[in-house]
Amino acid sequence: MLNKNYHKLLSTHFPAWTKLTKTQQQLIIDNATLIAIDKNSLIQNTQAGCSGVLIIKEGTVRVYTLSEQGKEITLYRLNTGDICILSASCVIKDITFDIYIEALTDCELIQILPCAFAKVMNENIYLEAITYKLATKRLCTVTWAMQQMMFTSFDKRLAEFLLNESNTTNSDEVNMTHEQMAKLMGSAREVVTRMLKYFSTEGYVELTRGKVKIINKQALEKLNQI
Repeated sequence: MLNKNYHKLLSTHFPAWTKLTKTQQQLIIDNATLIAIDKNSLIQNTQAGCSGVLIIKEGTVRVYTLSEQGKEITLYRLNTGDICILSASCVIKDITFDIYIEALTDCELIQILPCAFAKVMNENIYLEAITYKLATKRLCTVTWAMQQMMFTSFDKRLAEFLLNESNTTNSDEVNMTHEQMAKLMGSAREVVTRMLKYFSTEGYVELTRGKVKIINKQALEKLNQI
């Protein structure tokens, strides 16, 4: 159970909180726990079952699934203040694929047990509606990620990835190893390395250990628009 210091966080980030009755709010509070997760730890996997709803108090997590060949396919990332609904896939109908969640940084999460969430969702039409709205939004992201992998050339995907990272951090430097990029893009390290070397030869980026510096953003943007 959460102490009172974290009740405000629930009221800010839990979907439809103001539409819940006092009894329903208390049930959520009684079944919410603050958990600390180390970097690179697996938060959810098929064997461990359904985690319930996760609110990212601090840190970044990666949500991914596995192909039939066992290849990791990154679906999206969540940062501080975000809520993970697909981690409660056991209480949301029609989600039939396995969800895995990995901590990309040291994280603090608020975990709401699936039994409590399911009970309140079944009682409260507002929570049910917003839950499916959030799940649909994430599933659209999943569909987009799959389409990118299947139909978009890798040079364009990498250009878009670098631009997105640059915009997110408001920096021309992307502080990631080739292995980390490959994992987030659902590719192999060798493929990322080969394309980055090509980008470097063309004058798009500058490569140093554990870092990619964008030196010609216009060229990457043009490549991304082709």
